Amino acid sequence: MAPKVYIIIYSLYNHVYTLAQEVQKGLEASGAEAKIFQVPETLSEEILTKMHAPPKPDVPVITVDDLKEADGFLFGIPTRFGSMPAQIKSFLDATGGLWASGALAGKFAGTFFSTASQHGGQETTAFTTITYFAHHGMIYVPLGFANPHLFDNSEVVGGSAYGAGTVANGDGSRQVSQKEREIAQTQGENFGKIVSTYLKGKNSA
Repeated sequence: MAPKVYIIIYSLYNHVYTLAQEVQKGLEASGAEAKIFQVPETLSEEILTKMHAPPKPDVPVITVDDLKEADGFLFGIPTRFGSMPAQIKSFLDATGGLWASGALAGKFAGTFFSTASQHGGQETTAFTTITYFAHHGMIYVPLGFANPHLFDNSEVVGGSAYGAGTVANGDGSRQVSQKEREIAQTQGENFGKIVSTYLKGKNSA
């Protein structure tokens, strides 16, 4: 049976959603079943309008109970001052019941990001997210330097050893580059292969 991986995002201006679609391509190339979800919004429509936020991606809103159904998760996170936004934190904070029952122990997790600048905190956002995975007993899968574009210093390229990423500019004007798309695909494919290998071994034991 193909591993089931949920891509869980918060995307205000669609940069993270664009990366998520590339991650999904990579996961599907590995043979995994991949589905994109978004976390619940905490901002009012009035505030979103004032922020000139476009319509939300046409993907389902995830619930905490949905997490029990998947073998692994890739979280797409736009950074806020070097950490996750309130919407992601609110969702993760609501997983206490799953922690108490151990429902997520042994499942796989990874991260990818969007920041306004090159030094906007993609790695520190990973650090503050990994603590949730550790407390749940989940298995964190970093990207490493699996894609050669991560060594490219000829232009701005988001991402790091902790996961794919993009740099959106403060006004959101920079779109996800081709190199960033390819890095995201690599992350999805590698993640899917690792989850699949684990499940095959577990099922044959």
